[in-house]
Amino acid sequence: MADELAGFTIGVTADRRRDELSAMLERRGARVVLAPALRIVPLADDSDLREATRACLARPPDILMANTGIGMRGWLEAAEGWGLAEPLRSVLADTYVVARGPKARGAIRAAGLHDQWSPDSESCEEVVDHLRRRGVAGQVIAMQLHGDRQPECTEALEDAGATVIEVPVYRWAPPTDSAPLHRLIDLVASRLVDAVTFTSAPAAEALLRASGDRAEAVLGAFRGDVLASCVGAVTAEPLIRRGVPVSMPNRARLGALVRHIVDELPRRTVTLKAAGHQLTLRGHAAVIDGELRPLAPAPMAVLRALARSPGRVFSRTALLRTLPRGADEHAVEMAVARIRAGLEAPRIVQTVVKRGYRLRVD
Repeated sequence: MADELAGFTIGVTADRRRDELSAMLERRGARVVLAPALRIVPLADDSDLREATRACLARPPDILMANTGIGMRGWLEAAEGWGLAEPLRSVLADTYVVARGPKARGAIRAAGLHDQWSPDSESCEEVVDHLRRRGVAGQVIAMQLHGDRQPECTEALEDAGATVIEVPVYRWAPPTDSAPLHRLIDLVASRLVDAVTFTSAPAAEALLRASGDRAEAVLGAFRGDVLASCVGAVTAEPLIRRGVPVSMPNRARLGALVRHIVDELPRRTVTLKAAGHQLTLRGHAAVIDGELRPLAPAPMAVLRALARSPGRVFSRTALLRTLPRGADEHAVEMAVARIRAGLEAPRIVQTVVKRGYRLRVD
C-alpha cells in the first residue's frame, strides 16, 4: 500500500505546528483528529520580561540558558521594541551560552551570538548537571523560560551558589475551544484512536489534567491499545512518570516523529488468514487481500474481538460488551452484517447456530 498510515486514526495535541504535523500524517494516509491541548500566549503585560531584561543589563549574566527558539526570538524582538536590543546582544555576547536544543541554537546564531554547549538529551536536567559540574558559584545565570517556570532547575542552580534571572517570554494557556480536546479524550478512553502525538511535556500534562475522572481510562488506553508517541524524552517525561510506555524517535524532530509512527503503527496490527483471505486490522479499517476497507466503530470493534481469538466462538452477549452502552444483541447482528458487507467477504465471519459467531480461519 502506498499510504503507510491508511486506516489509522491519530490525535494531534500540538498547537503552534499542528498544521505542519497534520499535513505530514495525512500525506501518509492517516485520519487526523486535531485537538490542541494548550496554546502559547505572548505575555499580555511585558513588565516581567522588561524587568528581567533590565536586570540582565544591570548585572550582566555569566551564563545564558536558552531553552527554545521561539522564546529567544521573542525576547530579542521585545527588546527591539524597547530600544534595548543592541545593549542586550552586547551583554549576551560575553556569556557562556547553553542552547537546550537545535531550535534554540538556531535562534542564538541568527541573533549573531555564539553557543558553547548543548545537551544530547535536550533536557533541562542535563543542562543543570553540566553547569553544576562546570561550577556556577557566584555567577549570574539568565534562564529563558519555556512556558511555565522551572523551579526545580532554578533551585538546583541557586543551591550551587548561582544567582538566576528568570526570563519569561510566553506562557501556556488552555485552548480557546476545549471541545476538540475533550472529544480526543473520549476517543482515547474508548480506544477509537491508534496513536496520540505529543510535542511538549505541558501538552501531555494538560491532556491528562483535562481528562478529569476519565484519567485512569485514558492512562489505561495509553498503556494498552493507544500509542503515546512523543517527539522526545523531555516531552515523554509526564507520561513515563505515570507508567505509560511511550514511543519516540532518536531525534526530537517532527519529521522523525512521523517516520517513527510510520514504522511503529503497522507493527502493532493483527494479521491473519481467514476464510481464504489475508486480513490485517488497522484502527478504523481492515485490509483484506491488499484492499483497504474502512468500517464503522461498531463492526470494527466486533471484528477486532473475533480476531483476538480466531476460530473461537463468541456469544452475542460477549460481543455486546465491545459495543457502546445501550446497544442490544440486535446491534451485534447488525455489526456482523456490516463486517461481511464492508469486507465483501460473507464467509469471513461464521454464524454458529444458538452459540454466536467466530472468525473462520484456514
